[in-house]
This record gives sequence, structure tokens and C-alpha cells, in this order.
Amino acid sequence: MVRDPESPAARRLAGAELAVGDLGDAASLERAMRGVDAVFSMQALAYEPDTLKAEVRQGMLVADVALDTGVGHLVYSSVGGAERRTGIEHFESKAAIESYIRALRLPATILRPVFFMDNLLHYGDAAGERVMELPVLPDQPMQLIATDDIGRIAAHVIDHRDDYLGAELEIAGDELTFAEVTQIYEKVTGVPTRLLPLPIKERLFEWFAESGYQADLAELRDHFPGLLTFQGWLGGQSR
Repeated sequence: MVRDPESPAARRLAGAELAVGDLGDAASLERAMRGVDAVFSMQALAYEPDTLKAEVRQGMLVADVALDTGVGHLVYSSVGGAERRTGIEHFESKAAIESYIRALRLPATILRPVFFMDNLLHYGDAAGERVMELPVLPDQPMQLIATDDIGRIAAHVIDHRDDYLGAELEIAGDELTFAEVTQIYEKVTGVPTRLLPLPIKERLFEWFAESGYQADLAELRDHFPGLLTFQGWLGGQSR
């Protein structure tokens, strides 16, 4: 689903049939879902009160329309830890959508991705020295996933519906400390890299320090062979 089929982003979706609409427009969702077998639902990341409310409205509306149009499988992209009462606002918004999907008794699968490797591209263009300033504990493990792998897992889940209906699956591809992340960044790019830990103030980073993501990496690699490690993913970005 795209807002503008002529936009550069939409044009890059070569080979896909584009449905024009908006996640807040029920009529456009109904047109897009009519006759559709499976729907992958993901809303934009939100932080502010108004955008968080919009995210929840959109996620619930997608679920409502999926039910009304008889979609056979809804795959919802949530976030790792959403079910664990984290107190993180943009996790709690996804928990609300999860609860709504369960209440509707939709044929659904909930995927809970962990920290995106792609977030770390923020540091990709460093020259001379790369300084990763983050409010993290250097030796605290962090689970990571490549966004490409979220797509691959979602496609697999849709192709093997009977194995995943009703499942709620936290998904990751690697687990590293940020000290290890800096070592890998330096190894792959050749640019000297160091971590500068900042004071931990935000609830999100407190949660990372307390417990954080809990995906079962060994089981995931059994079910989804070829999950990208951070080093493999970063090497692919530099080519």
C-alpha cells in the first residue's frame, strides 16, 4: 500500500501491484484487502502523544478491516518486549494493537523484532574516527536484526501459515555488546571506532540495561536459516 504510486519509493517496488491508500482510511484499506489472502501490518514509528494515538488507531483499523474482508492471515509487526509491560511508550502502543488483534480472534501471527541493525547506519559515514555516542552499558548484550530479515521471516510465516497461526514470535539475528559492535564496525570499514557511553536517562535505555530483548536465537536460526549477523549485514552495506 502506497500513498503516491509515482513517488520514488513506490517506483522502487518493481514487480509489486500497488494499492493506493492510507492506513487511516477504512475505505482504501477495504479496497486493498478485498480478495487478499494475507496482510502484513506495520505502522510508522511514533514517539509523540498524537502520533502514538494515530499508530494505535491505524493498527486497530487494519485489524478491523482484515476481519471484515475475511483476510485469512494477518501478520503484525510489533516490537520485542511489547508483551512485558516495559513502560516504554512506543512499545506500549504496539502492545495495545496486539491486545486488540487477540480480542478480535483474528487468524494472526505477531512478530516482535528487536533493535534494527539499520539504526546503526547513523554512524556509517564516519571519516578519520567513528565515535558511537550511546546511552548504553558497553558490556550489556543487545539483540539485533536486519530489517531485510524481518521481511524474509514475514514471507516465510505467510507461506507456512499453518505452522504460525496464533504464534507470537520475538525475532533477532544476532546478539552483541556495543563494545563488540564498535570492533566489528572498525574491522569491516577500516575506520578507527570507539564507543562513548552516555548517561542512561530515557526509559528505553534503562530497559536495555535492565533486561532488554529475549529472542531465542538458537531456535530462530533453526527455523529461519541464513539470518544475518551484524558483521555479515554491515559487510553487505559497504559493498
